[in-house]
Amino acid sequence: MTKKQTADRGTLLWRISKKFNFAAEKIIPDSFVFCVILMLLVFVLSLFIGKGPVELLTAWWGGLSSQFVLAFQMGLMVIVCATCARSPQVAKLLNGIAKLVNTRTAALIVLMLFGYVTSMLNWAFCTIVTPILAMHLAKRIKGLHFPMMVAGGYSCMILGQCLGPSATLYSNLAIEGSNYAKIVGQSMSVADTCYNPMNIVLFCVLAVCFILLVLFTRPGEGELVELGDIATQAEAVPDSFKITEKPETFADKMNACKPIMWIVGLFIFVYIIYAIVTQGFLKALNMNLVIFMFVGINCFLFPQPRAWISAHAASMHLATDVMLQFPFYGAIMGMMYVENGLGTVLINAMVSVATAQTLPVFSFLSACLVNLFIPSQGGQFTVQGPLIVAAAKSIPGANLVNCLNAFVYGDECTNLLQPLYVIPALSVVGMKLKDVWGFMAFICVFWLVIVCLGLYFIPMFI
Repeated sequence: MTKKQTADRGTLLWRISKKFNFAAEKIIPDSFVFCVILMLLVFVLSLFIGKGPVELLTAWWGGLSSQFVLAFQMGLMVIVCATCARSPQVAKLLNGIAKLVNTRTAALIVLMLFGYVTSMLNWAFCTIVTPILAMHLAKRIKGLHFPMMVAGGYSCMILGQCLGPSATLYSNLAIEGSNYAKIVGQSMSVADTCYNPMNIVLFCVLAVCFILLVLFTRPGEGELVELGDIATQAEAVPDSFKITEKPETFADKMNACKPIMWIVGLFIFVYIIYAIVTQGFLKALNMNLVIFMFVGINCFLFPQPRAWISAHAASMHLATDVMLQFPFYGAIMGMMYVENGLGTVLINAMVSVATAQTLPVFSFLSACLVNLFIPSQGGQFTVQGPLIVAAAKSIPGANLVNCLNAFVYGDECTNLLQPLYVIPALSVVGMKLKDVWGFMAFICVFWLVIVCLGLYFIPMFI
């Protein structure tokens, strides 16, 4: 094959990735339809294992209504993080980062490293800001396949949670007396779980492999999809929402009064500092603290009260899917959580054939499967955690910490297939799920293989 023919067809990895794009274009529906299909599938399978329709309907409603508060929190986090990420100040910073690189290879490496770092800070912020950086890079450098950039950046977001101390399981397990500590039977520090040597090695291996995967998955010359070909928000200019008209009335002056928002921001950050000093960083770190940290940041990015409201209003549509779909995933969780229900059956089937060496692998695979139906790490651990802990304690020589880390990797892995969390990122750049799902599924296959091998072999040497 000549060099020209190779260039026209793309790299081997590209040709493999195209097989997954077929599923994205022909099979994968919109994210809400995907959710409803999973919900119906769980209902039907639960009927087959002997659960009654009334019992399931009751569990469905209980699960749905139990997620209203969390859905609001998740939606609010997306809104405030998106408002920060889309501000002119952050756009200027991202454009400055983009100016530092001049080649395709450098652009992709910078994008992926940026994704890992920002994910450890906050998943929602990373979800929004990484595709925005991808846009800045793609505007400056030719030859970048934009759908792969978005999928690669999203993979960084979910992988970063595996080494992020704010991940639900790690942060809550470190709290004495928390529900998760009760499930495990003891509290465990982040140093014992998240920063366990096996976990660090596995994360580094995956992080490097994903960078190489994105670098060497290069399309043919006629198949390159650049920024302007697909992202409808490519030319969108960040808006400061600043009131430029001269205030004429007292009300106008108050609506444009910057000290009002400065005072609000000051209150927030004074409390955050107080909470960290009195409780310690990890104990103080929770979802509400993170949400209002970004609220406080936005008080200084958009210091006029009317501008502050307008900036958040412009980001609210990004939270629509998360807020509306999360209760329905809670309904799925409710049906899975029924005593001796489908969740228990699936997990027991895998764990029952495990040995001390293979238990982390089966814990990972079962978490991958259950996460498709319960895309909430906290809700999933409530269902799966007791079974994993019981198996680890009943099998001689099993390593409980490795099993817990395996659970986190499984919970994050199939977020590449289950589309709930990628929707805000796609909305920011004006893309559809089918544009990137094939690449996400392609990356997911490598995640599955690498983690299974890592969980089996790395403990032999550490």
